[in-house]
Amino acid sequence: MTENEIANKVIGLAIDVHKALGPGLLESAYKECLYYKIIQAGMIAEKEKAMPLVFEEVKLECGYRMDILVENKIVIEIKSVDTLNDIHLAQTLTYLKLGKFKLGLLINFNVVLLKDGLKRVINGSL
Repeated sequence: MTENEIANKVIGLAIDVHKALGPGLLESAYKECLYYKIIQAGMIAEKEKAMPLVFEEVKLECGYRMDILVENKIVIEIKSVDTLNDIHLAQTLTYLKLGKFKLGLLINFNVVLLKDGLKRVINGSL
């Protein structure tokens, strides 16, 4: 599957999770439920994937962890906040750049309609 096909499938699953749970829960609840739905849909996913930082040829474990990585192609960053802001976007872009991934989804579940909490993030440095 291409990055776009995977992303579209994940967005559909995120909508299912949001319809079932609604806004107002902790980020961890949405992450667990979305991870479950992704696995149930037959896709490969890793939760809390560690992302080392390479600085001057040294691999540093700085505590960066992606919420979910799907099919080793799509970074999923989950939030449950009033409003997505630039720091959330920067965090997702950092994961894309560190892992050399093309596409990420920044998903804020704390909205009435999930489409209002979705952002596709593209790594322009590739």
